[in-house]
Amino acid sequence: MAEEPDRAAHSPQLHVLFVTEDEKEFSHLRDLVERNGKDLIHIEHLASVEEAMLRVQQKGCDLLLCSYHPGDDAGLRLARELHETSRHTPLIFVSDYVNPTATAAALQANANEWLEDPRSRDAMLRRALLFAIELHCKERQQQKADEMLRKLWRAVEQSAELIAITDRKGMIEYANPAFETVSGYSSAEMVGQSFGILKCSEESPETYQTLWDTILAGKVFRGVVANQKKNGEVFYLEKVVAPLRDAEGNITHFVSCDRDITERKKLEEQLQQAQKMDAVGRLAGGVAHDFNNLLMVISAYTELMLDTLAKEHPLRRNAEQIMTACRRAADLTRQLLAFSRKQMQALQTLDLNPVIQEICKMLPRLVGEDIDLVFVPGNKLGKVRADPIQIEQILMNLAANARDAMPGGGKLTVETSSVSLDEAYIQRHSIVPPGDYVLLAVTDSGEGIAPEHMPLIFEPFYTTKAKGKGTGLGLATVYGIVKQNGGFIWVYSEPGLGTTFKIYLPQVYHGTERFTPVPPDTSPRGQETILLVEDEAPVRQSTREFLELIGYTVLEARHGDEALRISREYAGHIHLMITDVVMPNMGGAKLAGQLALERPAMQVLFVSGYAENTVLRHGPIDVTQRFLQKPFTLKALARKMRQMLQKEVAAAASPH
Repeated sequence: MAEEPDRAAHSPQLHVLFVTEDEKEFSHLRDLVERNGKDLIHIEHLASVEEAMLRVQQKGCDLLLCSYHPGDDAGLRLARELHETSRHTPLIFVSDYVNPTATAAALQANANEWLEDPRSRDAMLRRALLFAIELHCKERQQQKADEMLRKLWRAVEQSAELIAITDRKGMIEYANPAFETVSGYSSAEMVGQSFGILKCSEESPETYQTLWDTILAGKVFRGVVANQKKNGEVFYLEKVVAPLRDAEGNITHFVSCDRDITERKKLEEQLQQAQKMDAVGRLAGGVAHDFNNLLMVISAYTELMLDTLAKEHPLRRNAEQIMTACRRAADLTRQLLAFSRKQMQALQTLDLNPVIQEICKMLPRLVGEDIDLVFVPGNKLGKVRADPIQIEQILMNLAANARDAMPGGGKLTVETSSVSLDEAYIQRHSIVPPGDYVLLAVTDSGEGIAPEHMPLIFEPFYTTKAKGKGTGLGLATVYGIVKQNGGFIWVYSEPGLGTTFKIYLPQVYHGTERFTPVPPDTSPRGQETILLVEDEAPVRQSTREFLELIGYTVLEARHGDEALRISREYAGHIHLMITDVVMPNMGGAKLAGQLALERPAMQVLFVSGYAENTVLRHGPIDVTQRFLQKPFTLKALARKMRQMLQKEVAAAASPH
């Protein structure tokens, strides 16, 4: 018994109630307690059974002592009531008189012990108290163990992780609610089954073999495993499986604690897609300048050749083929830049309906007469901030894609509408923020897209067409333009039932600019003086030759420093400077800034074959009104020059 106080010292004090009318009896017991367990026991005196029952019901106690005398029914009544209301509270009768009948009655009433005292009452009482302390400590330990078990059960049941327990053969004995929610199987459907019910064709057999080899060897398996839900959907688990051992160290069960990372996998795939796009974009931006300058030289001299050849000349057809190839190469460069979101933009606040109406006039020539083209404009359409040329690129690429999906003819529908995306939509497409959008939908009645191709259709150079029939940049271009404009694109398709592309562009709420269609392919003449600054000699020479042919006086400079010198030496009026943006020593933006102080009336037109990021890094440039992206045709240059020079004339003629 020497160990008893030591064990009890780690538990709260034992709270003892002593029911007796005799103050001396209470004092005697209190003295005994103070000698044997003052720090372990707190004893309280109650004078009546009624007071004792009220006290037990209100606050409880760990041990109840009751003084008993012959003919006293109160003690027995206390025992009965205590048994009915607080059966876990131990009761000990204390008496100087031994009566077999009374003892039997007390035992029948569930009193724990009867103490009689001829000479050894103190010793027996001490043993009883120590026994009660030991019983109390054990009950407290059991209560703590039970409470911890309940906590563990609630933790497993309410855990967001997928927890399951299997026997050594892999048969499921338990699966928590999270496992039910994610897998779609109820616990009753899983218990008695193996994890084979979740087996997915995407996962290699080697993964499952590695898992079993690891856990049967007594080690913990960690890995990402693809699984299949009850409805057939694939989901991914970050899986941890550990063996459970018995007291002898033998493996009896396995516990699987998994985390659903399906959404994370989707985000990782989107990140990888973005990284691919960025890598191709950097490649495109790096080669764009040199490639575009080469195309400028080829297309410029081809244009000059075409202008000198009669329609019946045998070489005219060859020159036209060269020009067509140049345009296709230029389109390829623009597609790469659009895909990488580095294409220069002339942003306007637009109503898409008139823009698309104008584009739809050209689409029949692209898709052919056997395809019925329908435009359904939305009423009270919201406004978007976009480049009309890029909207044209989107529709042309989607129309070309639809045409190839309908080799025997069909229907192509272009629709617009204003939409507001709420939380319900966002839950299905978590990457799209809620808000107001303008929806551009393009639907064809063609062959549809096979499920295995759907994840890859926006990747650069991915195509299902025969070799030589496509570059694989059409949909990548659309994707890049939509993203560059802060929008989102979704595809809905089933084999044999057609395809719908839905493009969501954010609405804006300020004024709308009037859309002006691209002018015809003409070369308006002029007679003004032009300062041409270009570091690529072939580009500079072909451009100068063309400008002189249509009436302009051209001052030619190889770089910014030479342009400054020529401008300062030239006494006449220079109406317009055409300058490349990126040049050695001094770029076009810095050159324009210096000449603005010396020739404030001179207009400036910037040109470049570099991507947007590189151009804007060289200074503030108005890419909407004063910029041409290489490669451009000489006729496009002539129209842009005329537009700027006419504004200068109009500004000079207006009253001040």
